[in-house]
Amino acid sequence: MGSVGSPSIAQPDYWWYRARADLLRAAVGRYVGRPAAVLDVGSADGPSVGWLAPGARRVAVDLDRRGLAPGDVCASAMRLPFADATFDVVAAFDVVEHCEPEAAALAELTRVLTPGGRLLVSVPAYQWAWSDFDVQNRHHRRYTRRRLVAAVEAQGLDVLRATYLFAGTFPFFAADRLRSRVLRDGSREASADGVPRLPQTGPTVEKVLLAAAGLDRRLLPRWDLPFGSSVVVAARKEAAS
Repeated sequence: MGSVGSPSIAQPDYWWYRARADLLRAAVGRYVGRPAAVLDVGSADGPSVGWLAPGARRVAVDLDRRGLAPGDVCASAMRLPFADATFDVVAAFDVVEHCEPEAAALAELTRVLTPGGRLLVSVPAYQWAWSDFDVQNRHHRRYTRRRLVAAVEAQGLDVLRATYLFAGTFPFFAADRLRSRVLRDGSREASADGVPRLPQTGPTVEKVLLAAAGLDRRLLPRWDLPFGSSVVVAARKEAAS
């Protein structure tokens, strides 16, 4: 997991983080259950996990100390400082794409799950959408739903749900990626502290994007989305026999 800071700390109210919180809850909230202990890996993206088992004992892990509270742990997803089978739910939202090798990170997330525990993972979608923003964020790859499912199943987990997110905003996302590629736009350079800058939107555009994401929120409780700019998977570790 790279050491680059998360822009969510500086802009926790950015429209994408607010929308992602709603979409993650709509997509995989039903699989959280009533866990006693939850591990939140990559917790610098805290604006997206406020809904995650608020009554459970929650431990956050991140390389960026700025996003950690007392009792949380500064560590890498590649080497989690916990015993096997410690957590009932492990969440890693927009983390695995930072990890190389991918299998080592997923193996660690799986290792600390209790038998019957649930793994929740989200990642950015489509390698064709690769841009300078991925480079600045130290991503190693982007995903299709099939690729993420295969990577999770390779760890012996049973996939409960796999769906794309941000289908409603996808036309805007695709147009932005095309514009960046054609114009070689360098406006998304990192700030002085090395943290990537988020694409800025005006109030009207933000309202349109949040409304488009709201369509996903209404569909996700019943249907998987066939495309989108993110992928999320919920999976279960086999219970002890």
